Amino acid sequence: MYQIVFNEISAAEMARIPKKLQLGLLAEFQFLPDDLDSLESKAFGVIEREGKRLYRYRTNDYRIYFERSPEGVLVHRVLHKNTIRDFLFRSKLPIGEDQQLQEHSGFWKLIEEGEKKKK
Repeated sequence: MYQIVFNEISAAEMARIPKKLQLGLLAEFQFLPDDLDSLESKAFGVIEREGKRLYRYRTNDYRIYFERSPEGVLVHRVLHKNTIRDFLFRSKLPIGEDQQLQEHSGFWKLIEEGEKKKK
């Protein structure tokens, strides 16, 4: 058994989503943290920078960005897909979604914002 832990920002993002949709998102978020490296699903992506590895999970109209933690999974952000699409449109980079995010400092600022709130 493992835990899904939300930081302050991702918890607030989830709270803005209707309860029924929250339950649906979490119901689809089913995997074991130890299996992350071997998942063959288009729903998952990997984003890396300076040795830090984040995973992206696509479900419904949302993107959940998370990493492994000793407890199981630490969720950094829960964003509506249009948020990411707008971000990618503005960045106008001619490469894949995960690679675009990985190389764009604006994405990492979103992630680091949640980490700073925790401290």
